[in-house]
Amino acid sequence: MACGCVNWLTYKPVNRLIFRLTPNTEHRRPIHSKDSSLPRCDITACATEQRWRQYEKAIHIPVLLDEILQYLRIKEDGIYVDCTVGEGGHAEAILEHINKKGLLIGLDKDEKALRRAEERLKIVAENFCLLKSDFVHLPSQLERIGIHQVDGVVLDLGLSSFQLEEASRGFSFRKNGPLDMRFDTSSPVRAEELVNELPYSELERILRNFGEERKASLIARRIVQRRKEKRIRTTFELAEIARKALRRTGRIDPATRTFQAFRIATNRELESLQKVLPEAPSLLKPGGRVCVISYHSLEDRIVKRSFKEAEGRGILKIITRKPVSPSIPEIQRNPHSRSAKLRAGEGVKG
Repeated sequence: MACGCVNWLTYKPVNRLIFRLTPNTEHRRPIHSKDSSLPRCDITACATEQRWRQYEKAIHIPVLLDEILQYLRIKEDGIYVDCTVGEGGHAEAILEHINKKGLLIGLDKDEKALRRAEERLKIVAENFCLLKSDFVHLPSQLERIGIHQVDGVVLDLGLSSFQLEEASRGFSFRKNGPLDMRFDTSSPVRAEELVNELPYSELERILRNFGEERKASLIARRIVQRRKEKRIRTTFELAEIARKALRRTGRIDPATRTFQAFRIATNRELESLQKVLPEAPSLLKPGGRVCVISYHSLEDRIVKRSFKEAEGRGILKIITRKPVSPSIPEIQRNPHSRSAKLRAGEGVKG
């Protein structure tokens, strides 16, 4: 199969590699792999502790990795799309399970994440391409590279560890930095503009609808009061406003919902999800699967509703009647996974 795919960094055809079988596994790997000691986990087995230690060293740990591999039912010559490739955790595992006839396509709005993903993936193989794009444009991106249907689609709607740890990105209320929150740093609108320029009514709507914040009106009033004194420019300033308004203590920081709300609004996350999910079933080959990992009830409700509507139209079969959650050992290894929920569906021949 000719690749026909382009690497977003160079816009040159991606070269194929010759693969060989390793002695103790059925999984294929490239001859010139720089990481000859890297263990390959069995697709039906839980990840080994050694593999988890490797992920921990790399900081970014893919959530529900074994479950994703299980529900995708990867074909060695299949075509798979990671719509939120991020640091390449899920993509790496998928790439390890396809052969030279297969193809992995990765999309992400975050250019820095794509560069890190490329470094990670090229150690495994080169039958992949990475495209800088919002996943809402999935149909047009596939059409652009000459692909009409795929064997699997993955969406992991969470933030990566790198995004949270990089103070300059403005995603974390635990690190002081500019109030940015953009996945795509070329986007003209930052969270700072929303916080300082939207009227009270819009601030209240964002906090209530996107943060599910019960005291949205109070926090919105405090934001308006503060910005009259001076422009709110940093994550610590916004976090302080939310904490002083709520005066709550406990395991969850009072600023959590406020930051979630403005991040969602800045990146129009729910709008993109609502648009792409109804289109996903038509992009699947018969028997192909779509897997979505959500992290809060707003996302999960959209996924659940979209899957039910697609099943009602006879184009998708729901595989997970109830969402799949991380195991206790996974949560212990990776606390960021605790709120994750996985839903999966299978394309039906029309």
